[in-house]
Amino acid sequence: MIQIIPAIDIIDGKCVRLSQGDYAQKKTYNTNPLEVAKSFEDHGITRLHLVDLDGAKSHKIMNQHVLETIATKTNLIIDFGGGLKRNEDVEIAFNSGASMVTGGSIAVKNPEIFEQWIQTYGPEKIILGADVHNENIAINGWLETTQFTIFNFIDSYVKKNISKVICTDISKDGMLQGPNIDLYVRIKKAQPSIYCIASGGIATIDDIIALDKAGIDAVITGKAIYEGAISLKEIQQFIETQNS
Repeated sequence: MIQIIPAIDIIDGKCVRLSQGDYAQKKTYNTNPLEVAKSFEDHGITRLHLVDLDGAKSHKIMNQHVLETIATKTNLIIDFGGGLKRNEDVEIAFNSGASMVTGGSIAVKNPEIFEQWIQTYGPEKIILGADVHNENIAINGWLETTQFTIFNFIDSYVKKNISKVICTDISKDGMLQGPNIDLYVRIKKAQPSIYCIASGGIATIDDIIALDKAGIDAVITGKAIYEGAISLKEIQQFIETQNS
């Protein structure tokens, strides 16, 4: 049973979306992220993926006030990412109401710090962010492609007790052209114990249904909701069908 996790990306305290991680391709959808989060909750959604894009750019947490507002005024389970480079940033995120945090570039560039987070907070609270370009890990806002393959990268962290992975196919992100289901299936086949969260390219409710049938644990969707390609009513009906 797949879990649907809507995304809210934040710049200047506003709900935005980028295409393929390009800040020049920014579109603002709502100036009130709390309003968006409440609308998700009103339609039976229990999880939220909150990304501090200002933080990702400045390499330190910037929008903790948005996190705190949503955490205190909804019951959503929030995973938070973007700009988490220091121990202080992770502490701020958890103190502001995050249930989980996601680390991507930090897991590549400073694995000792990321491993320390896993040990300190436990693998249930730390999500590995694996952004992929042609099956290689990309970092620094997707500007740099590394030599790590997605499979070797995940395997190295499974050995360090990581249990949740968000895998984003950069070529698909924000393009509304459908997800790379084959990639997620191969990840699950290679690491059956991993809670695999698919991200990038979701265009219709049928994409979510296809990922569910493929055995993927969760899916992040953002632009499809904001552009009206997937309605919150469709998501609510899907959740209700799953729970019936």
